[in-house]
Amino acid sequence: MKNCAILGASGHGKAVAEVAELNGYQDISFFDDRWPSLTTVEHWYVSGDTSALLANVKEYDLIIVAIGHNATRCAKQQELKQAGAKFGVIVHPSAVVSEYAKIGLGSVVMANAVINPFSHIGKSCIINTGSTIDHDCQLADGVHLSPGANLAGGVEVGENSWVGIGSQIIQLVNVGCGVTIGAGSSVIKNVPNFQTVVGSPARELIKS
Repeated sequence: MKNCAILGASGHGKAVAEVAELNGYQDISFFDDRWPSLTTVEHWYVSGDTSALLANVKEYDLIIVAIGHNATRCAKQQELKQAGAKFGVIVHPSAVVSEYAKIGLGSVVMANAVINPFSHIGKSCIINTGSTIDHDCQLADGVHLSPGANLAGGVEVGENSWVGIGSQIIQLVNVGCGVTIGAGSSVIKNVPNFQTVVGSPARELIKS
């Protein structure tokens, strides 16, 4: 029986656990830094915190970091990698992924997502429910596409950027690193690093 360790006992972690089970990993163990105050998530047990997982990484056939915060997710994956963790890619059976697409280790593709030919997804990415990535897109490490987000062809998204639920990015747009795109936004021009943009068309959010 194949086993899987999931770091992060959150709502996202629960969804990742189901996808892991659908990929044949029937022995699921959760780890979370809220342990020992948190001992279960639904019907799964929380076995320990990050330190406990680091001490036992070689016991697991697959480890997935299921933490929503992009930079934290990438940092945890790097820490586990240095300890000898085995990473892979898990894809929900209802997702459609081109044989010509590439997906980096530690990434997850959720239900009804679509990744079209010659797109490249980096490590530790979340391609969430019903999101679509058209041909020739380039997503760097740690990108999170929220449910229902849509990328047209040739879009580039930089490290640790977050594309909000129901948002859309037109073809050939370049989104920088550390960008946040608000829910339901329409991005029609390049977005510089570390900006937050909202609206249709999307504009930089200026904090008062």
